Amino acid sequence: MKEKRPFPPTLQLIFHLLAWLPLLWLLWSYWQDALGLNFVRTITLRTGKAALIFLLLSLTVTPLYLLFGWKWVYRYRRPLGLYAFLYAALHLLTFVGLDYGFDWALVGDAMRNNRYTQVGLTAFLILLPLALTSTQRSRAWLGPKWWKRLHRLSYLAAIIAILHYALLVRQYFTQPITFGVILAVLLGTRLFMALVKKRYALG
Repeated sequence: MKEKRPFPPTLQLIFHLLAWLPLLWLLWSYWQDALGLNFVRTITLRTGKAALIFLLLSLTVTPLYLLFGWKWVYRYRRPLGLYAFLYAALHLLTFVGLDYGFDWALVGDAMRNNRYTQVGLTAFLILLPLALTSTQRSRAWLGPKWWKRLHRLSYLAAIIAILHYALLVRQYFTQPITFGVILAVLLGTRLFMALVKKRYALG
């Protein structure tokens, strides 16, 4: 069996620096007092948008492989998914900590009455088991079949996250629509390639 070549350290460094860039930019903006009057909303929007972008990037990996045979892109899928979860966790922490001051009574009231909060929490709860089972040990424990079934929920998480983003930005629908179109293309590509493969197998 051909041994996988290690990823060049320079490319790894560039990849992780780019992944941390949204957070570094956010910290720099805070340091420069450039987050605006409603800085909590700015942090909420930036962390949520970063989580959604990384989630969509992780979902881009398989279509790229199916279309172009780029097997090397699979090296990025797990870290992209984990960065998506990281920014989603920061997004949730901003809501609970900065917006509601860890007042669990107020948080609970928001969970019961705010639709966008309910939708966002649903997306996060889907991402949580995906992040927890991202290791090779978890994949071996679940078995490839069940692991793949579980991680296909990332598409559902993306759909719900886009809905959450649309409810959060309200009248500014251009970006949520763009994200929705990207997700539709990614999902459509997977379904189309699966149908082609099935038809080809049947002869």
